[in-house]
Parts: sequence; structure tokens; C-alpha cells
Amino acid sequence: MSTNETVAFQRWLLLTLARIVPAAGAVLGVVLAGRAVDMPTKLLGVGIVVSALLVLATLPRHLARRWRSR
Repeated sequence: MSTNETVAFQRWLLLTLARIVPAAGAVLGVVLAGRAVDMPTKLLGVGIVVSALLVLATLPRHLARRWRSR
């Protein structure tokens, strides 16, 4: 692989992980909120879901703009 192909593959892999990891975090938050017995734990689960969805909505776009070809 050439240097350009290696960089492109690494960026693709990072973008893919930037989509999968927050989605897994949101699922973890839903499970935590669903199985919680007390209110602070439910609020923690909801907070995890909200923050994971925010990261899922913003991080891949930010990375793609940062790496855009000129």
C-alpha cells in the first residue's frame, strides 16, 4: 500500500469507530436506564445516552471536514 492509501485506510477506520463506539455507548446507557432501580442511576443512563447521541451526531462530521482534501 502506498502512503496515501494507508492514510485513507486509517481515516476510514477512525470514522467507522467514531460511529460504532458512540452507538454502543448509547445502547449501554439505555440498558443502564432500563435496569436502574433508583433515580440517580436512571439519570446517569439518560445522560450517557444523550452524550453518546451528541457525539454520534457531531464527531464523524467534524473529522470528515478536518480531513477534507483541498
